[in-house]
Amino acid sequence: MRPQVLVVDFGSQYTQLIVRRVRENNVYAELVLPENINHYLENDNLKGIILSGSPFSVYDKDAPIVNTKQLAEQFPVLGICYGAQLIAFQWGGVVGRGDTREFGPSIIKQFEKQDPFIHGIPLPWKVWMSHSDAIKKLPEGFEALAYTENDILAIFKHKDKAIYGVQFHPEVVHTEHGSHLLARFLFDVCGCEPTWTPAEFVQEQEEIIRNLVGPDEHVVMAVSGGVDSSVAATIIHRAVGHRFHGFFVDTGLMRKGEPTEIIEAYKHIGLPVELIDASNEFLSALQDVTDPEQKRRIIGHKFIEVFEREARKIKGAKWLGQGTIYPDVIESAASESKADKIKSHHNVGGLPEKMNLRLIEPLRFLFKDEVRKVGEYLGLPDTILKRHPFPGPGLAIRIIGEITPEKVKLLQEADAIFIQMLREHGLYDYVWQAGVILLPVKTVGVMGDSRTYQYAVALRAVLSTDGMTADWARLPHEFLAHVSNRIINEIEGINRVVYDITSKPPGTIEWE
Repeated sequence: MRPQVLVVDFGSQYTQLIVRRVRENNVYAELVLPENINHYLENDNLKGIILSGSPFSVYDKDAPIVNTKQLAEQFPVLGICYGAQLIAFQWGGVVGRGDTREFGPSIIKQFEKQDPFIHGIPLPWKVWMSHSDAIKKLPEGFEALAYTENDILAIFKHKDKAIYGVQFHPEVVHTEHGSHLLARFLFDVCGCEPTWTPAEFVQEQEEIIRNLVGPDEHVVMAVSGGVDSSVAATIIHRAVGHRFHGFFVDTGLMRKGEPTEIIEAYKHIGLPVELIDASNEFLSALQDVTDPEQKRRIIGHKFIEVFEREARKIKGAKWLGQGTIYPDVIESAASESKADKIKSHHNVGGLPEKMNLRLIEPLRFLFKDEVRKVGEYLGLPDTILKRHPFPGPGLAIRIIGEITPEKVKLLQEADAIFIQMLREHGLYDYVWQAGVILLPVKTVGVMGDSRTYQYAVALRAVLSTDGMTADWARLPHEFLAHVSNRIINEIEGINRVVYDITSKPPGTIEWE
């Protein structure tokens, strides 16, 4: 029955954010590429269309387009930035190129006329601009609703049809009353209903899974202890009961004590997950390997090998459960759109292919924050819901250079101190992701009256919402000093601690 609102992706860096802001109003929204939009227009529950921004100009030869006149005959349309310019351009208006630029905060100083779309928003109104083109003249049949202090047309509408355009970005937090404006469009203009809730989602997915999986068919799934795979596994288990078989593969590259903690958490919620200790296999396969990409390949292949071996023991296994979420799907499809492809994600595409299993991905249309809300509804504990993201290859890519059991042990001990102290000082939930990196160098130190020559480690802690960008966390100096003291004093083999203050971009969250 979904979707209520389509968001057409013209390549803006904020496009995913539009979808998330719509969904915060409990209205389902889905991202579509402009060339695919016609596949969705026959949906009886489609209530409106939002056109995103774009790095393109409407005058560019390869600019992405949709037929806004055709869309407006069937649905309310809201154009944002480039989307607004596209509406004006296609309906006969004039879009100016390059002579007027606004980037960052701007002030809307006047409303030309009152309209339900902007009702209740006070002036002056701070909004976030990001454009070089601007609408110089509106097409016939359209009227201006607001201008900025620089006399840039900020909001307009069609006099008779449900078509609106805004030159700024209501989806970003820097725009005041942006959520209010989107809610006006969703409910007052489109007539959407707030039915996108965790309870409705879980009920829908359980029904879908029961209809997919035959009465004698079983589902196998590799779970990691993270929120995505845990929530997906819980939904699948609720749908098929004892025919769900979860596996947690201990690679020997997890945090200290983590495999046992994760299995205990699953037992507590009644989720059947078997612990597979393959640590010796992984560490043997990684011996003498220093290249990070080779580490990832070896771990990926070994993981599939171990998972296949265990899954083949399940009679009637026909389905593979995965914790794929919406950003994974979007990023993997990005090469088809006008946006640059960010990465190919390990969840998308299936694992493993030669087992001939069909995929079940109950979370493939959810963002991370929505997954957590569903997890809360399902009663999953905070030890799962609030667990920091952890790289698939584990500590292998936090040990720079060669991996040995001794280095793994050193890193696990240092990491355990850092994470424990983040929890004790109330900083764990403030930080999006944290960990320790074991550096491939030894440094001179002095302990007591003796000279030492031991490893150095780097602490890494970042703030983020989705991992696509991240800022280094400004942890208190006293806290960092305490962590450094404990690591050096309690762990034989480490005599120096540094703190990474690199954001993403230009760096990455992980070092390898």
